[in-house]
Amino acid sequence: MAKRDYYEVLGIAKNASPEEIKKAYRKLAIKFHPDKNPGDPTAEDKFKEGAEAYEVLSNPEKKQRYDQFGHQGVSGNGGFGGGGGMNMDDIFSQFGDIFGGGGGFDSFFGGGGRSSRRTRKGTNLRVKLKLNLKELAHGVEKKIKVKRHMIADGVTFKTCSTCQGQGQIKKVVNTMLGQMVSASTCPTCEGSGQIVDKRPPNANANGLVVKEEIIPINIPAGVSEGMQLSLSSKGNEVPGGVAGDLLILIEEIEDGELVRDGNNVVYDLYLSFIDVALGASLEVPTIDGKVKIKIDPGTQAGKILRLKGKGIKELNGYGKGDQLIHINVWTPKEVSKEEREKLESLRDSENFKPNPGNSEKSIFDKVKEFF
Repeated sequence: MAKRDYYEVLGIAKNASPEEIKKAYRKLAIKFHPDKNPGDPTAEDKFKEGAEAYEVLSNPEKKQRYDQFGHQGVSGNGGFGGGGGMNMDDIFSQFGDIFGGGGGFDSFFGGGGRSSRRTRKGTNLRVKLKLNLKELAHGVEKKIKVKRHMIADGVTFKTCSTCQGQGQIKKVVNTMLGQMVSASTCPTCEGSGQIVDKRPPNANANGLVVKEEIIPINIPAGVSEGMQLSLSSKGNEVPGGVAGDLLILIEEIEDGELVRDGNNVVYDLYLSFIDVALGASLEVPTIDGKVKIKIDPGTQAGKILRLKGKGIKELNGYGKGDQLIHINVWTPKEVSKEEREKLESLRDSENFKPNPGNSEKSIFDKVKEFF
C-alpha cells in the first residue's frame, strides 16, 4: 500500500511552521494513542503513521529532502529505511519534546502500564558516494567500506543499580495541585537500564570496538546530486539500544559530454556548415550508448532536437526525461586560399543570404517550447 503524504497525515499545509507541525502531531497522538484505543489496530497504525510523519517534518534536513524527493528522499528503497523503521519505543521517545517533559504524557493518560525506559540509539555515520551519470540514471548496487563502533564479542551487561533497570530517575514533587512525578534520564546508564559487566581488553568502557565492514547498498534510479539516503541500523552501535543509521550523500561525477538538467540530459552537438547545409547522418552519445540521428538539410544553428525517453527516470514515478541535442554550427577560424576562393564565389548567392521566415523561431521561443 502506498504511503500517504506526510502533510496530509498531519492535516497541515506545506508551509506550516514548526509550531504548527508540533501542534498537529500532538492532537493526532492524543486521539490515536494506544492507551486510549486498546485493541484497535487501526488506531495504532494511525498513531505510528503520525509519528513517522512528525519524525520527518520536524527535522529541517529531512523535511527539505522530503519536499524535494518525496518518500524516496527520506526512505529510499532496496533496504533503505527512514521513519518507517520506527518502533514504539522510538515513538514514545518523542513525547518529551511534544508534551514537555519526561513523565507528562504517561501522567496524562494515567501512565503506569507502559515502561518509561527510553531506547537509546547509536550515532549516525555519514559517507559520500560519487556516481557517474549512467549510475544515477539507471540505479546501481555499490559496496562501501565503513568503520563503525560495534559491541565487542564477549561483552556482558548487568542491570543498572542506579535506576534499577528503568532507565530513568523519578522524583515526586509536592505542588499546589498535588503530587507530580518528574522523570529524568539516568546519568549512569544514559537511559538504557544496563551497564557493562564484563568486557574484553580491546573494548572501551562501553564495551565497544571499531570494526571495518563492507556494506552493499542499492541506489535507486533517478537519484541526484545532494540527495541523502539512509540505511537503517548500519551506524554506530550502542549498549542496550539500537544502532544508528548510515547516511549516504550522493555526489555526481561530471560527465565529459552529457549534462543533466532535472530529468533531461543535454548534449551540445557541433556541426560544420557543410553538414547543416547538406544534411548528415551521425552518431551521438546517450546514457544508454551511442544512437544514430539524422540532420536535415538546411538545419539552423540553435535548433533543439529531442530524443524521447532517453533521459533519466523519475525517482518517484514511472516516467523518464528526454535527451535534448543543441545544434551548434562550428565556424572555421582559418581557411586556405582555395577554400577562401570557393566561399567568396558563394557570397552573393541568394541561397546564402540570411532570410529568416516566420517559421524560424528565436532562441527564446525554442527554449519555451521545450521547457
